[in-house]
Amino acid sequence: MNKALTYGRYQESPQAFVMRYSALVKRIAHHLMGRLPPSVQVEDLIQAGMIGLLEAQQNYDPTKGASFETFAGIRIRGAMLDDIRRGDWVPRSVYKNSRRITEAISVLESELGRDPNDQEIATHLEMTLDQYYQALNDVNCGRLVGIDDLGVTEDAIANEESLEENLPFQGVVDDNFRHSLAEAIKTLPEREALVLSLYYDEELNLKEIGAVIGVSESRVCQIHSQAMQRLRAKLTAWTA
Repeated sequence: MNKALTYGRYQESPQAFVMRYSALVKRIAHHLMGRLPPSVQVEDLIQAGMIGLLEAQQNYDPTKGASFETFAGIRIRGAMLDDIRRGDWVPRSVYKNSRRITEAISVLESELGRDPNDQEIATHLEMTLDQYYQALNDVNCGRLVGIDDLGVTEDAIANEESLEENLPFQGVVDDNFRHSLAEAIKTLPEREALVLSLYYDEELNLKEIGAVIGVSESRVCQIHSQAMQRLRAKLTAWTA
């Protein structure tokens, strides 16, 4: 018998097991959809997530201390991310613009001695403000840009204490990176730091964050993207 079904309440049929946790899979899928382009279908994410759920069922060990929901959530999200990344649907222009924006922010921070604003970044890139916002949308919603792209897990949140609790870093180098990331997050403009906190800590989707801070969903997408580009620029020595 599947070992995951031998533990207490997991003694149920596979069909009942899937039904019990289907809502968890759907919730994670819809959360990820908040930063993906229309070409990605939520049904595909759910299908990949179900595979992650079954893998979690096979591998869960309650003696390790984590609840099944926590363990399964990690496996489900990981299965969805793997499926997306295998799709290879990201245009080269998206990667190019991501690098250009990061470089522009880094140069302007050095020149100005502060965080550049949206218009200053757009001008440096020889773009209109609308073109810059569209580039941010493409970078953030055209691929899975998140804390994990900086070399840490997606469960990171915007304060050092939580980073220490949630990130499985080992050794002096990893500890230094963790500290640098926490310090970089603290220097972000207030609204950008708030968006990251609501997204990664509170797990709100873009629409919900927009309602909290009083802007549109697409604007939240842009703010999130710009925050990530700022972090990448601030952590160039670690992520280059």
